[in-house]
Amino acid sequence: MAVVWVLGSLNVDAIVRVERHPLPGETVLGGPVEVRFGGKGANQAVAAAAAGAAVRMIGRVGDDAEGRAYRERLAAFDVDVRDVRVDPGAATGRAAIAVAADGENTIIVSPGANGNVGADDLAPLAALAPGDVLLAQLEIDLATVAAAVRMGATRGARVVLNTAPYAALPGEVLALADPVVANEAEAAALAAAGAQPVQLLVTRGSAGSEWGDLRVPADPVPAPVDTTGAGDTYCGALAAAFAAGAGPIDAMRAAAAAAARSVTWLGAQPDPPVTTGRIGA
Repeated sequence: MAVVWVLGSLNVDAIVRVERHPLPGETVLGGPVEVRFGGKGANQAVAAAAAGAAVRMIGRVGDDAEGRAYRERLAAFDVDVRDVRVDPGAATGRAAIAVAADGENTIIVSPGANGNVGADDLAPLAALAPGDVLLAQLEIDLATVAAAVRMGATRGARVVLNTAPYAALPGEVLALADPVVANEAEAAALAAAGAQPVQLLVTRGSAGSEWGDLRVPADPVPAPVDTTGAGDTYCGALAAAFAAGAGPIDAMRAAAAAAARSVTWLGAQPDPPVTTGRIGA
């Protein structure tokens, strides 16, 4: 069975609802703080597992209660966490998120243990096989991401690279991804930098997504609750569809449906299933 390998970040999110986002220098009052689990890597791993894929995650958490709880949580989604290392010298990553009444969000991330993910964390990728999918984002060290992309391509895996949050990567790294996934702002940043990925899939929120000549509309959501993690869900479901043998258009449709469902709950991830398996814990 093909495996979705996810290299990326794990954060604990502190979410506050506000009527609207503050202007620079302005203070607004918000509701109670809700603590939830996020981080682009873990969000995508959960989404891929929820879509039915066998998922193995590579990343780091701190040697703290949040880190231990996070590894248990991922295992509850049947994500293989044997390669999620506990970093004794750092705290688990954290994010402060404000969610406005229209569901739009702003996010500030403190990387913590995510900032220590390096080349030595990539040793498990020696087990990558043709047919597997390697999914990565840019919320960890960029040189580590680039090395992983090269390893994935060398071993015949399909590389899905999400350029979020945007940062510049060498053109030869972008060329190895099939596809590079970017939202409208990230796609504009790629263009401004003169980067033209061979395969570029652009997500446009409620306007759908496009990949070359392919166009897929977004599934309608009458009353979105929180857009946090919608892009991550799209990427995770896309990778899961590829691992199951889907072609581009079917993978994009599956990803769009998953992203639409994800904005109907608060936070980046759904609640874990009641019946759990513990993989690699």
